[in-house]
Parts: sequence; C-alpha cells; structure tokens
Amino acid sequence: MEAVEPIRSLKKIQVLKNYLLGAGNLRNYALVVFGINSSLRIGDILKLTWADVKDHNGWKKHVYIREQKTGKAKQFLINRAAQEALQKLWESLDNPKLSEFIFKSREGANKAITRQQAYNIIVQACESVGVRERVGTHTLRKTWGYWAWKNGVPITLISEIYNHSDIKTTRRYLGITQIDKDDAYRINQL
Repeated sequence: MEAVEPIRSLKKIQVLKNYLLGAGNLRNYALVVFGINSSLRIGDILKLTWADVKDHNGWKKHVYIREQKTGKAKQFLINRAAQEALQKLWESLDNPKLSEFIFKSREGANKAITRQQAYNIIVQACESVGVRERVGTHTLRKTWGYWAWKNGVPITLISEIYNHSDIKTTRRYLGITQIDKDDAYRINQL
C-alpha cells in the first residue's frame, strides 16, 4: 500500500470543504471535516454513532473510544469545526436516532459506510479540487497532525494524541518537507 500525505494547504482544505458542502452531500462533508479535526483512523470514525457525540441534552464535549487498531482508550475534544459539520448533518437527517451510525450507508437499516466508500469519497473530492498529494483515508488523520504541528503543538504531544509508541513514527507520519524546514528558518529570525 502506498503511503499517503497530509493536505499541506489551508486554502486547499477550505476549497475541499466548500466543494463538499456545495455538492449537497452533508454526510461526505461531515466525514471529511470530522476526520481532519479528530485525529482518528477511519475505522474508528466509521464506528461512531450519534450517541458517541450527542445525547438528549446536546453535544458532548469529548468523545471516548477504544481504538480499533491499538486497543487503547482515547478521549478527544470535539472542536467547533467538527461540531458544526456534525450539526449540519444531524439537521439534514429525517428523525435521526442516537443509536444510528453517524456516517450511514444508504444500504441497510443502520449500516456504516465501508472503508472503501470512505476512500472513494476522499479521493474523488480531493481530485475534484486539485489536491495533488497522494491521498487516502489516512490523509484526514495526517492532515490533523500536520496542522497541529504547523500551529505549534509540540511533536511529543501529537505523538501522545496519536498513541504512537515512539516519536520517530510521528515525525515520519507528519510528512515534514524541505519547504517546512525552510519555513522554520524564515520564521525564526533572531
């Protein structure tokens, strides 16, 4: 399997979000926005039900999951962007139930979309807006980490959030390029 990259342009991320929103498929829009704001693997995203993010009193502040790949517990904040995307999706649904999958397939009563369908959604949308990086489902998770790093979050904290066993994995994962290294020199002029 070929390694995928984060989306390194905030402009492209915004164009991608606008494209998905304009296409009128709020499930796909919410999938991408939630994915780039949660740091989760696609398998963990697709398992989420509305009860994981919402209850009868409103939106939960945190999501609690057990990661499918590692078996480790994870808690993360639902940030404003993720919550707003989920809110748009929730409001578009006809009488949704908390027990239903958030990213529901159109096939079956309560079945989540498949990893393959998520991949197709992400690749098609990225191609449509000119994202040139190699993309796949893991692009969403890597995009979160890349932009956390670009915004000054220490790599050790990103590694902990990702539940990586060592920091070398996180460094490789972020896809730091020579341009990023050059930017560090431009920014840090003493």
